[in-house]
Amino acid sequence: MNRKLGKLNKVNLREYWAHEALDFTQWLAQEENIQLLSDEIGVSLINVRPEEAIGRYNVDLVATDEDSERKVIIENQLEYTDHKHLGQIITYASGYNASIIIWIVKEVREEHQKAMEWLNNNTSADLSFFLIRMELWQIGDSPFAPKFHIIVEPNDWAKALQESTTSTKELTDTKLSQLDFWKQFKDYAKANNTSLRIGRKARAQHWYNISFGTSEAHIALTVSTRDNAIASSIYISKSPELFEKFSLNKEAIEEGLGFSLEWQELEGKLASRITIGRHADLNNEDEWETYFGWLLEKAEKMAKEFSKYY
Repeated sequence: MNRKLGKLNKVNLREYWAHEALDFTQWLAQEENIQLLSDEIGVSLINVRPEEAIGRYNVDLVATDEDSERKVIIENQLEYTDHKHLGQIITYASGYNASIIIWIVKEVREEHQKAMEWLNNNTSADLSFFLIRMELWQIGDSPFAPKFHIIVEPNDWAKALQESTTSTKELTDTKLSQLDFWKQFKDYAKANNTSLRIGRKARAQHWYNISFGTSEAHIALTVSTRDNAIASSIYISKSPELFEKFSLNKEAIEEGLGFSLEWQELEGKLASRITIGRHADLNNEDEWETYFGWLLEKAEKMAKEFSKYY
C-alpha cells in the first residue's frame, strides 16, 4: 500500500481570527461552533450571548449549562495567559455568580495552569474551571480545522468526594454509583464508535442527556435504583407543538424503530416524554455492559428516526 499521507500543520490563530472580540468571539457564539466546545468539555452550552455587561465590564460570552442550569462565563484571549485575564475571570465569575468558568487562550504559562488547577482543587464542588488552548490545524490546502485542547479541567471525582465530606448534603452511595455508571457508559459508547454526541460530563445523577439536532428536545437516558429500571426517552421541555408533530407520525416512527414507545403528555406541564424502558438491576455491575449496549442501541435508533420529523 503506497497511499501518501498528508502533513498536519499548525496554523497561527491570527490568520483566521484577526480580532479577538470581533472575529473569534463572534465565531464561537455561533451554534455549530459552541457545540464543538460543548462536545469537548462535556457541558451542553445554551443561551449563549456575546459581550454581556457585568457591572462596569463586558464578559466575552455568557451561557447556561443545559443539564444543571448553572451560569457559565467564557473569556477569550488569543495570546499567552497573563495575570490580568486570570483576575478578570474571577471578577466576572463573582459578578455574574457563574459556576462554570472557561478561559480560552493561545498559549498557557505554567504559573496560570497551576493557578487554575489550584482553583479546581480548593474551591467548592459547585465551581468548575476550564483552561483551554485554542488550536487551528490544516492538511495541505484543506480548510482550517479548529481544535479545543483542554489543559485544565475539573476532576469530577475529587469534586464529588469533596462535596460529600464538606457539605451537609452528602453524596450517597447511590449517587456515586450513578456517576460511575455514566462514566463507564461514555467509555463504552466511544469505544463502539457511536454516532451520538457523547460529550457532556458524567454527573452523579439518575439521567444523562444527549442532544440530537434540535433545541426543543433531547434524548434522556435514565437509571432508577428504586424501580430497578433503565430507559431511553425523547424529552420535549417546552414544545407541545413538537410533541403533536411526533404524535401525528407515531405509526411511522415506531415502524422505523422496530419497537413500541410510551407516549406521555405530562399533566400540568409544557413538557412531554416519549420513552422505552426495561428492567435493570444497577447493583449488579457485571450486567452494566449489557445495559450500556441496550441504552446505546435505543438512543441511536431514536435519534435517527425522530430527526426525520422535527
